[in-house]
Amino acid sequence: MAAAERRAFAHKINRTVAAEVRKQVSRERSGSPHSSRRSSSSLGVPLTEVIEPLDFEDVLLSRPPDAEPGPLRDLAEFPADDLELLLQPRECRTTEPGIPEDGKLDAQVRAAVEMYTEDWIIAHRRYQHLSAAYSPITTETQRERQKGLTRQVFEQDASGDERSGPEDSDDPRHSSGSPDDTPRSSGASSIFDLRNLAADSLLPSLLERTAPEDVDRRNEASRRQNRPRALLALYPAPDEDEAVERCSRPEPPREHFGQRILVKCLSLKFEIEIEPIFGILALYDVREKKKISENFYFDLNSDSMKGLLRAHGTHPAISTLARSAIFSVTYPSPDIFLVIKLEKVLQQGDISECCEPYMVMKEVDAAKNKEKLEKLRLAAEQFCTRLGRYRMPFAWTAVHLANIVSSAGQPDRDSDSEGERRPAWTDRRRRGPQDRTSSGDDTCSFSGFRPATLTVTNFFKQEAERLSDEDLFKFLADMRRPSSLLRRLRPVTAQLKIDISPAPENPHFCLSPELLHVKPYPDPRGRPTKEILEFPAREVYAPHTSYRNLLYVYPHCLNFSSRQGSVRNLTVRVQYMAGEDPSQALPVIFGKSSCSEFTREAFTPVVYHSKSPEFYEEFKLRLPACVTENHHLLFTFYHVSCQPRPGTALETPVGFTWIPLLQHGRLRTGPFCLPVSVDQLPPSYSVLTPDVALPGMRWVDGHKGVFSVELTAVSSVHPQDPHLDKFFTLVHVLEEGAFPFRLKDTVLSESTVEQELRASLAALRLASPEPLVAFSHHVLDKLVRLVVRPPIIGGQIVNLGRGAFEAMAHVVSLVHRSLEAAQDARGHCPLLAAYVQYAFRLPGTEPSLPSGAPPVAVQPATLARGPGRPASLYLARSKSISSSNPDLAVAPGSVDDEVSRILASKGIDRSHSWVNSAYAPGGSKAVLRRAPPYCGADPRQAIDRSSSRTSSYLEGSSLAPPATQPRPTVQKLLHEELALQWVVSGSTVREAVLQHAWFFFQLMVKSMALHLLLGQRLDTPRKLRFPGRFLDDIAALVGSVGLEVITRVYKDAELAERLNASLAFFLSDLLSLVDRGFIFSLVRAHYKQVATRLQSAPNPALLLTLRMDFTRILCSHEHYVTLNLPCCPLSPPASPSPSVSSTTSQSSTFSSQAPDPKVTSMFELSGPFRQQHFLAGLLLTELALALEPEAEGASLLHKKAISAVHSLLCGHDADPRYAEAAVKARVAELYLPLLSLSRDTLPRLHDFAEGPGQRSRLASMLDSDTEGEGDIGGTINPSVAMAIAGGPLAPGSRASISQGPVAASRSGCPLSAESSRTLLVCVLWVLKNAEPALLQRWAADLALPQLGRLLDLLYLCLAAFEYKGKKAFERINSLTFKKSLDMKARLEEAILGTIGARQEMVRRSRERSPFGNQENVRWRKSVTHWRQTSDRVDKTKDEMEHEALVDGNLATEASLVVLDTLEIIVQTVMLSEARESILGAVLKVVLYSLGSAQSALFLQHGLATQRALVSKFPELLFEEDTELCADLCLRLLRHCGSRVSTIRTHASASLYLLMRQNFEIGNNFARVKMQVTMSLSSLVGTTQSFSEEHLRRSLKTILTYAEEDVGLRDSTFAEQVQDLMFNLHMILTDTVKMKEHQEDPEMLIDLMYRTWRGSTRSWATTRRPPSAWCTLPPWWPSTSPCWRTAATCLWAAFPSRTSHPTCWRSLPSPTTSCHPTRRASVPGSTSRSWGWWGCWSRQQPTSPWVGSTRQ
Repeated sequence: MAAAERRAFAHKINRTVAAEVRKQVSRERSGSPHSSRRSSSSLGVPLTEVIEPLDFEDVLLSRPPDAEPGPLRDLAEFPADDLELLLQPRECRTTEPGIPEDGKLDAQVRAAVEMYTEDWIIAHRRYQHLSAAYSPITTETQRERQKGLTRQVFEQDASGDERSGPEDSDDPRHSSGSPDDTPRSSGASSIFDLRNLAADSLLPSLLERTAPEDVDRRNEASRRQNRPRALLALYPAPDEDEAVERCSRPEPPREHFGQRILVKCLSLKFEIEIEPIFGILALYDVREKKKISENFYFDLNSDSMKGLLRAHGTHPAISTLARSAIFSVTYPSPDIFLVIKLEKVLQQGDISECCEPYMVMKEVDAAKNKEKLEKLRLAAEQFCTRLGRYRMPFAWTAVHLANIVSSAGQPDRDSDSEGERRPAWTDRRRRGPQDRTSSGDDTCSFSGFRPATLTVTNFFKQEAERLSDEDLFKFLADMRRPSSLLRRLRPVTAQLKIDISPAPENPHFCLSPELLHVKPYPDPRGRPTKEILEFPAREVYAPHTSYRNLLYVYPHCLNFSSRQGSVRNLTVRVQYMAGEDPSQALPVIFGKSSCSEFTREAFTPVVYHSKSPEFYEEFKLRLPACVTENHHLLFTFYHVSCQPRPGTALETPVGFTWIPLLQHGRLRTGPFCLPVSVDQLPPSYSVLTPDVALPGMRWVDGHKGVFSVELTAVSSVHPQDPHLDKFFTLVHVLEEGAFPFRLKDTVLSESTVEQELRASLAALRLASPEPLVAFSHHVLDKLVRLVVRPPIIGGQIVNLGRGAFEAMAHVVSLVHRSLEAAQDARGHCPLLAAYVQYAFRLPGTEPSLPSGAPPVAVQPATLARGPGRPASLYLARSKSISSSNPDLAVAPGSVDDEVSRILASKGIDRSHSWVNSAYAPGGSKAVLRRAPPYCGADPRQAIDRSSSRTSSYLEGSSLAPPATQPRPTVQKLLHEELALQWVVSGSTVREAVLQHAWFFFQLMVKSMALHLLLGQRLDTPRKLRFPGRFLDDIAALVGSVGLEVITRVYKDAELAERLNASLAFFLSDLLSLVDRGFIFSLVRAHYKQVATRLQSAPNPALLLTLRMDFTRILCSHEHYVTLNLPCCPLSPPASPSPSVSSTTSQSSTFSSQAPDPKVTSMFELSGPFRQQHFLAGLLLTELALALEPEAEGASLLHKKAISAVHSLLCGHDADPRYAEAAVKARVAELYLPLLSLSRDTLPRLHDFAEGPGQRSRLASMLDSDTEGEGDIGGTINPSVAMAIAGGPLAPGSRASISQGPVAASRSGCPLSAESSRTLLVCVLWVLKNAEPALLQRWAADLALPQLGRLLDLLYLCLAAFEYKGKKAFERINSLTFKKSLDMKARLEEAILGTIGARQEMVRRSRERSPFGNQENVRWRKSVTHWRQTSDRVDKTKDEMEHEALVDGNLATEASLVVLDTLEIIVQTVMLSEARESILGAVLKVVLYSLGSAQSALFLQHGLATQRALVSKFPELLFEEDTELCADLCLRLLRHCGSRVSTIRTHASASLYLLMRQNFEIGNNFARVKMQVTMSLSSLVGTTQSFSEEHLRRSLKTILTYAEEDVGLRDSTFAEQVQDLMFNLHMILTDTVKMKEHQEDPEMLIDLMYRTWRGSTRSWATTRRPPSAWCTLPPWWPSTSPCWRTAATCLWAAFPSRTSHPTCWRSLPSPTTSCHPTRRASVPGSTSRSWGWWGCWSRQQPTSPWVGSTRQ
C-alpha cells in the first residue's frame, strides 16, 4: 500500500464526530466508579443494574414454537411432558408386607399402615437429569467421553526409528570425507544423488488451476471432516469446588441396618451325649453395659436326643429350625462379645450337680463308664418325659468379636477391591451416621473381615446366684484381663463349631425379625437364616419405613423368701391376655427352637431350690394391631415338683400379677416392680394395676414389689414418647370425632380439645430426639394435615395454621440437629430431603361421621366459640389464614380486613415492595386478580377465582340429612399457607425457619407441583395457574429472605451462604411451575437489593461471591437455553443513542454503511441482549464485572465467574438435545458477548507465549497504521474529549478496557494461567459453534484495532493450547495447567510432608472462601473444601499416554478453530481498503501456528490455508516487505525436513506453489530463491532435530512437481526450480559437513567459501548476500585461532560490500586491521562479538511473527 493511501486510510479511521464524542464521554462519566465496563449498554443501563426482562409468557404467545423450523422448535418452549407424576412402588424387603389383616383398626394403626404401604409419590421433572446440578461433568465422565479419540501425530513425538519407515526408506546421503572428494564445479555427484531419491506422494489437485472460491470451499469441507463434536470434552472437567449447583436426589427411606455379620452354628458335641442341649446367642457391649441384640435360639441336637422330648412338643415350625443368624451392629466396638448360653431340661439337682458328669467323664473312657452313662441316660429320659417343657441354666461362654476380626485379618489389598474392604458409599449413607465408629484406638469394623470358623471348647457352668446381666458384664470384663479368674475354673468340656463372616448383601432363605420371608427366598422348605433385631448401644436416628410392632419382656428377679410353703423350684409363665378368661390368651409369643412358631404361653428357666431366683430370659411378643384397655400381660408363678411324688402336682401356682398394656391410650413400657397376689385374681382385675390393693386379696410380703420385670417395645406404631403420644392421640380423636375422650386424668370435650391441641403442638419441641426422628414422617404428615385440613369442631373451623407452622419449624430443627453429622455438602438433612421427595403428599379425603351423628353447621373459621373473644384472637387467627384468593364472600371485617391489618403491621406492600410495579394489581403485567365469576372468562378459571379467599373450600352440606351427611371439611393449599405463615411469622419462628429454609422451599415447590398435576392444571396458562395474592406472598418471601442474606453475610457467613443457595434453588424450581416473567422480576428485585447493599458494603467481595453463586444456580436449570429465548430475534435498541460499540463504528474497516445494530447487540452486553437473554445476560454481566481491573477480590471472582461459564458450556456439549449443529449454533449465540469480553481483557490474560510483549503485537501493528498512536481503537483522550464535549473532566474518570490504553488495563489484577486458559477454551467453544455467517457480519463491523486485538486473542489461544509433547508429560508428571504454579508448590509441600492436612484446610478455607477467617464461621468441611488432589504424582504409563492423547487432540482442535476463524476474517476483509494490513496480521497468525508444535492433521489444513491465502493475495509476500516471505520460507523448509510424510507432502506443495506464484508475477522467483537459501542456512545451523535426509526427499518432491507442471512447461520455471533444488542440495551437504568439521577451522572456512560459491546463484539477481552468513552458527568454535584468515576469505568473497550496508558498513579492510580484537564469550552464547567481526555475532531475534529478521 502506498504511503499516501495509508495516510488517507488512517484519516478515515480517526474521523470522529463531536456529537459521538460527547455521547461516549458522557457514558463513561455516568458509569459506576467500581467498573469501567459498567456503562456498556445500548439502552443506557449500566452493567451494575439489572435491566428489566421481557415478559416471557407474552413473548412466547407472540411467537409460538411452531414458528421455528425443525430441531429449533424444541428450544422455543418447555416440553409438554416436562412435569409428570410418578408413583414409585415402595421397596418391600419381604415377600409379604407383614401388615395386620384388615379389621377394626384404630386411627393410629390405620395411619401407620397407610404410611408404610403406600407408594412414593414423586413430582418428577423429566429433563432435570440433564441439568448440571444432577449430571455434573466430572473427571470420570470426561474420561468416558474421551474414549475413541484418534491419536494425533506430532513431529516432536515421532521416534527416531521412523526414519526407517516404509515411506522414509532412503539412506542418508552425507559423507564425512574431505571436500575435494566431490567436484563442486560441476555438481554432478549432487545432481546424481538428488535424482536417485524417491519423492514423497504428490497432492493430486495441486497443479490444477481452480477458482479461489472453490479452493476455499474444498478446504473448509476438508477441515470439517472427522472433527470432535465436543471441544470441552478434551479439556479438564470444571473445578468441583466451585460447583455450588451440585445436588443429588436423596435415596428413598430404607430400613436401618448396621454392619451385619453372619453366624452359623455348625455343631455342638460334648464328651458324653445323654440329653438334649439348647443354645442361645446374643451380642453384648461391655462398655455400654447393654445387650445389643435379641436372642437367637438354636438346636443342634441329634434326632435321637430330640426324640426324648417327643411327648412335649408339637411338629416344629421350619422357622424354629434355623441354625444361622445375621446380627446387625450399628456401633462396632472392641468391647462387643458374642455370648453363648446353654440350657438343658430341668432335672433334680442344682447346676453344679448337673454339670459334674460333663466335667468328669471323657469320651475315651466311655467303655469304663458304661454303667454310669446308662444310668445317666435313663435318668435324663425320665426327666425329659416328665419335665420336658421346663429348662434350667447349664453353661455359658463368650467370643470376643474384635479378636475374630483382627485374627481373620483384612482382605489382601492386591486381590480385593476397595469396595470390598469397606462398604460402598451408598451403603454407608443409607446406614447413616450411626455407622461411624469411635475414634482413636477403639475403631473397629465388622464389615470387611475374612470368614472364620471357630471351635469353642471351654464353657463355664452357670451359677444360680449370678445369672443376671450385671453379673454377666462383670464376667465379660474379667475375660479381657490376662489373669482372668474364669480361667482358673474347671470348664465344661465341649466342642461348639461356629462360622463367623460378613453377611452377604442379599442372603437367601432369610427371615425378618417378624419371621417374614426376606427376598430372595427361593424355596419355603429350605432351612432359614434369621435376621436378629438390633438394640443399638446408643441412639439411632432413622425413620421407620415398615410396620413393626414387637414387645420384649425381661423378667429380672423374684423374691419369694417371705412366701410360706414349698416354693423353691420357681418358674414364671408369661401370657398375653386379650381378656380375663383363660381362653383369651393370644398366640403372640415367638417360639424358641424346635417348636411351634407362636405360642400362647412361655416359661422362664428354673433355678433349683431357689426362693429368690434371677432370670436372664427374653420373651418376644408380636403386639396385636389394636391394643385395647383389656389387653394385659399375665404372670403366673409356679412351683415345679422335680421329684415325682404321689398326690403331688407337677406344677403348683403360687402367685399372680399382671401389667395392663395400655394406660391413657399409651403403651406401657419400661421397668416394673410388681406386687404378687397369692390368691386367684378377681374379675375385672385387668382394668386396674397391681399397685391397687384390692380388698380381700392376699399379697406376697404385704403388697410390696417382689417381681422385677422390664418391658421394651420396638414399634413403628407406638412412639413411646409422652409428647408424641399426646399429639397423635389428639389428632386421631379430632379425625374420628370421638368425644368425650379421656386423656390421662382429664376428660376432653369439644370445648377443651382445641386448647389441648395447641398445647400439644407447642410441646412437640420437647419430644425426645430418637422417637421424633423415627416418627418424623408421621409428625410432618399430621402437621401438614392440620394446615391443609383444619379441624371443624362444633361446626366451626379451627385454624391451626400458625401453630402447626411453628411446630413444623421446631420439628425440622430438632431432626436437623439430631442428624447433623449426616448432612450433605449443602447442609441438607437427607432424612428431611427424602421425606419431601418421596413421602410427602397432599392429604386425601376425610372419613365420614358414624351414622346418627348430629348435623354439623359450618361457620366461618374461628379460634374460639363465643361472642366475647378478645381482639387479640382475631389477630392470631388472621395470621393463620392464607391469602390466596380474595373472592370468597365472607363476613365483613372477619377476614380481609384482618389480613390487611396484619400485613400492614408487618410492613409488607404486596404491590410494590418486592415485585416490579408492572406485576402489581392493575399493572401492565398483572396476574390474576379479583374478577367476577363467569364474566367472559374461562369457566375453569372462574371456578378457581371463586374459591375461598382463605384458600379453603367446604366439602359436604350442612343441610343434608344426618344419616347421609359426610363429615364437612375445609381444604386449603399448603404452599399458600406456608408462604403466608412464613411472611407473617414472628422473630423466633422465623429464625428457626431460616436455619432450614431449604426444607420449606422444597415443600412449597412439591405442593405446587402436586397441585398442578393432581388438579389437571398443566394446560392452564402460566399466568393463571396460581392466584395473584399467592404470588404476592412469594414476592414478599423472596424479598425478605434476600434481605436476610444481605444483612447476615457479615454476621453469620455460613447461614448467609446456605440461605443464598436455598433461595436460588427455590426460584430455579419455580421456573418450571409459574409465570417465568414473574420469577425473572423477582430475580431482578433481588439483584437490586444486592446492588444497593454493595454501595456501602465494607467488603463487596463477599456479596459478589454470593451473587455469583446465586446466578450459577439459576443458570443450572435444565431448560436454561429455553429460558433465554434463543429463538426470538434480538430487537435493536429503540433509543436513537448508539451502543458503545457503535462509537467506534465510524472506523469500521470493511463496510461503508453503518454497522447492523442487531448484530452489534448480539456481540455486546447490550440492553436488548440482557433483556431478552436474561439469565445469560446475568451470567456474562457477572463475568464482565469480575474481569474489571478494579474488581474486589479479583482472583477469586475470576475463577468463580469463568468456572460458571465453563461449567455451562460443558453441559451444553454433553446435552443430547443440542447435538445438532444448527441447535448448538443457536445456543452459542447466548455467549457471543464472551468474544468481546475476552478481547477487551486480553492485556491481563496470562501470557502463554515465550518472551514479553507478544500479546498486543497485532493490535499495535494495526493501530500504528492510524495517526492516533496514543489511542487504541480510534478513541480520543478523555481530557480532550471532555473539552470537546464542553464539560470539565472528572478526576477519577478513565477509559474502558476496550477503549483505553493497554498500559492502563494492565494495572488491574492479572488472570492466573488456569483462569486464562479456561476463558480461552470458552472463547474457542463459541467460535467453533457459532454461525460462521454471523461471525463474519460481526467481524465486518469491527474497528481496525479491535480486529487486531481479536487476532491477538487467536494468537494467545494458539500459544495456550500448544502441544507439550509426551516427554513433557513424563518430565512433569502431575504438573498440568489445571493447577497454577502456587498450587504445584503446595502439592509438593503436601507430598513432602512439610505442611499438614489441618494447615492446608485452614489455608484453603481462608483463600477460597471470601468470608476470611471470621470467628463466627463454624468449622465445617463444606467451608474448608478440603479434599485430596486428583493430580497424583505417580501416574501410570497408560494415564500419561491418555493425557498426551487428549492434549494432542485439544491442541489440534483449538488450532483448527483458530484456523476457521481466520478464514472467516479473510472472507470478511477481501473487499476492504485496509486488507493488506489485516491480511498481513492474519498471515502472521497462520505462520505462528505453522511454527508451533502442531499435529500432522492441523499442518495439513494450515498449509492448505496458507496456500490459498498466498494464491489470493500474493502481494503480501512479493512486494516491498520481505519479512513474511522469509518467515514463511523458513517454516516451510523446516516442515520439509519433517519425519512425518504427511507434513513433508504438504510443506513441499506449499513451497512449490510459492515458487510458482513468485515466478508468475515476474518470470523469476529470485526473492523466494534468496529466502529459501537463507532459511536453509539458518535452519541447518540452529535446529537441533533437523533431518537432512528427509529434506532431500522434499527437494526431490518439489523437483517432481516442477517436472509434472504442464502449465509452465514452455517457460524456464522448471529449469530454475531444478537449479535451485540442486544448489540447495549441495549447500545442505556442505553445511552438514561444516557441522562435522567444526573443530577444524581451515576445513570450516573452506567449506563456507565453497558453500557461498554454490549459493551465489540464489541471490545474484538481488545483489544481496544472505543474512544467515552475518550470524555465527551456534556450533561455531569460540576458540578458533584463524580469525584473520577467516576475515580475509570473507572480505574477498563479497566484493559488493556496499550493496548490503547492514552487514558490511562496519567492516574495515583486512589490511588496516590485521589483528582483530576479540572479547571472551561462552561457547554458544548469543551475545558474542569479535570486533569488526561483530556482524556475525548479532543473532536473529525470536518473534512469533518473524522467522528471520535481517540486522
